[in-house]
Amino acid sequence: NCFLVGFQAAFLPSIAFLNVTQFLWVLLEVGDAEHFRLGEDGMVYTRHSLRLTDRKRAFLVVRARDQKTKEEWNTRVNSSDAAVIMFPWRSVVVRGDGSLRRVKRDWVIPPINVPENSRGQFPEELVRIRSDRDKNRLLRYSVTGPGADQPPTGIFIINPISGQLSVTKPLDREHISNFHLRAHAVDLNGNQIENPIDIVINVIDMNDNRPEFTHTIYNGSVPEGSKPGSFVMTVTSVDKDDPKTANGMLRYKIISQNPESPSSNMFTINNKTGGIITVAAGLDREKVPQYTLIIQATDMEGNPTYGLSNTATAIIRITDVNDNPPEFTADTFYGDVHENRVNVIVANLTVTDKDQPHTAAWRTVYRITAGDPTGRFSIPTDPTTNEGLVTVVKPIDYEVSRSFVLTVLAENEVALARGIHLPRQSTATVSVRIADVNESPEFSPNPKAIKLEEGLPAGSLLTTFTALECHVTSYCNCLFDPANWLEIDPVNGRISTIAVLDRESPYVKNNLYNITFMASDNGIPPASGTGTLQMYLLDINDNAPHVFPPEVEMCEKPEPNAINITASDPDLTPNAGPFAFELANRPADARRNWTLTRLNGEYAQIRLRIGFLESGIYEVPIIITDSGNLPMSNTSYLRVKVCQCDHHGDCVDMERIIAAGLGTGAIIAILICIIIMLVMVLFFVMWMKRRDKERQAKQLLIDPEDDVRDNILKYDEEGGGEEDQDYDLSQLQQPDALEPEMVKVGIRRMDERPLHQDHLYPLRSAAPHPGDIGDFIHEGLKAADNDPTAPPYDSLLVFDYEGSGSTAGSLSSLHSSSSGGDQDYDYLSDWGPRFRKLADLYGGGDD
Repeated sequence: NCFLVGFQAAFLPSIAFLNVTQFLWVLLEVGDAEHFRLGEDGMVYTRHSLRLTDRKRAFLVVRARDQKTKEEWNTRVNSSDAAVIMFPWRSVVVRGDGSLRRVKRDWVIPPINVPENSRGQFPEELVRIRSDRDKNRLLRYSVTGPGADQPPTGIFIINPISGQLSVTKPLDREHISNFHLRAHAVDLNGNQIENPIDIVINVIDMNDNRPEFTHTIYNGSVPEGSKPGSFVMTVTSVDKDDPKTANGMLRYKIISQNPESPSSNMFTINNKTGGIITVAAGLDREKVPQYTLIIQATDMEGNPTYGLSNTATAIIRITDVNDNPPEFTADTFYGDVHENRVNVIVANLTVTDKDQPHTAAWRTVYRITAGDPTGRFSIPTDPTTNEGLVTVVKPIDYEVSRSFVLTVLAENEVALARGIHLPRQSTATVSVRIADVNESPEFSPNPKAIKLEEGLPAGSLLTTFTALECHVTSYCNCLFDPANWLEIDPVNGRISTIAVLDRESPYVKNNLYNITFMASDNGIPPASGTGTLQMYLLDINDNAPHVFPPEVEMCEKPEPNAINITASDPDLTPNAGPFAFELANRPADARRNWTLTRLNGEYAQIRLRIGFLESGIYEVPIIITDSGNLPMSNTSYLRVKVCQCDHHGDCVDMERIIAAGLGTGAIIAILICIIIMLVMVLFFVMWMKRRDKERQAKQLLIDPEDDVRDNILKYDEEGGGEEDQDYDLSQLQQPDALEPEMVKVGIRRMDERPLHQDHLYPLRSAAPHPGDIGDFIHEGLKAADNDPTAPPYDSLLVFDYEGSGSTAGSLSSLHSSSSGGDQDYDYLSDWGPRFRKLADLYGGGDD
């Protein structure tokens, strides 16, 4: 698509045919079709490189003809021209009367193609845009769009007068491949002369980017022994240049192969797709586990002269297949084991396998094919070393078998690969010798079961239970006999009874009694063994029946008063039920007061014979007989509790409490506990009251230095207005005794001390001597009289007479120090430590 002059590429301009219905033919006047071609988009391309001298110019004539109007256009294309190529069209319309009419001309703009990375002088002229109406008036041209007045701005500019469109900087196709601009033509007044027309500027690609592989290192694998043509992997490279041109058309090839064994060309690559395949046989992982290939990608369709190249590394790992069977390292292996040992490794079988370790083609499976008919050995595989571990899994008796010769076969977990002509298996012999040891005595059979009737007397011979030991003498003794019924002869193992056997013993479970015996020998070292004797005891009629339940309740009156009873017999059927029930003849009142009716072989019913029986506990004798071969009878006493009953038939008297298990001692204990709890509560209440009194006393014993009421306070304002002249003296005497309802809520002056404040401590009782408050007032008055800094208004005030009968009395009864009255404060020292400070201050008299 380019015309080459020397080593520089000059792109030919494009030719635009507007309103051409169909191209009939295009004639190339110079040369032939081998040199140039005309594309459907009007682009003129060179088919190959042409070298011209500076004095020669290549040109061609392109002719176009409209098939309908038969109108033709000719243009001469020069490779050195960069001016506009215009083909003004003239469409002729035939009127109805056969005359012709000329149609208005249009604005013609040819397509523009600009090569990227241009080194020419900038601004570089591209094409001149003009309207065919510029003959009669002056026009101004402009362009808009990305690259002109929109980002990226300033790439394209246009001369507003001549319409010359230029580019101001080199273009990069990989950044922007084309620009879409709009050209405008207006007159000097700004009026639009032509409709805006779209201009597409294509950036022509240059080969300015090398191919880039998507990975620096590619990893692939192929099984060893693969046939030629086996796919391995694909490498991929990309080129930022136009893939539709040779600049972006890549070709791959293998530069080198390492190692070059067994051939230097073990692989080939598809030069277009990058697929790597094998081309030679002989891949052997055991010889060459890995190949490293250097792959080269070249653009310009692989042209080494003009194309740009890049390389990557392809690492091909040869994967293992089972092409090597395991082989024993020796023909015969030896081992020793003591008799009766299990889970013991006798011998380690070793093999060699050239396949990749820790794979199915390397792991070996061992099988015993002969020499072990009873399955006393097994050969698991060590997962780390791949060795076969000959292991004893069943006890071996030296007296039975003293040696074994095993035939062992070894093979891989997977079959050999196809085409491998080697034996699949390997065999070896394992010789095992059994060493004799002092075996533990064994009872046979173990356990041993015997059947016999209960009730055998002491000294009866039961059976013989011996232990087998061929080499040494064994001795037996009784190891576990919970009921202590048997003994065994330590030499011959004869077992006899030393007590009467009883099937109803708690040591017998489900008629079975188990005894454990131990046998020990005198070997070196001594050995011992145990055996169990199971005795199944057959039942005999050796137990008489008893009444059940042993205790019942019954109301004083006979209706409703029937009680159902049954019998309990430890023996089994047929030595137990059915039972016979009968009242005994003695005592005489038994049959007089009670009646007994047999319901069936298991139950009987007892009821009162008389109309009323006084509350109490009665014992009723009942004779019960079982159904044994030799029947056994027993007189059982049924304990009947007769009590007063409610209308439901339930006992309501103290007998119910006695029946519940609360005796006199229990009742007394409960009463004692209740008394103790009451005493504890009483002591707690007394302690709480005493603590409250102590707390109140502590309030009186507070440190006098901390009690602000023991100090005379000086206030800035001692006087008051007329509203402060009236006082209730009774409130001064006992301020703490005010009732809550007497405290009124209202608005108080800020200079008025509240009469009552919130109590921070518990209320104290009223002072025993109300005159103490008066004493405090006299002392304050004395201090005020002697204070030279007191205001004039803080003097003795004259109060109005409130009349006789006032509850507060008159303040005139209060004497100040100015009145000359004498006060005796010696009694303060008798009031305790709390008033010691006052006694010190005022006990000395006026001085």
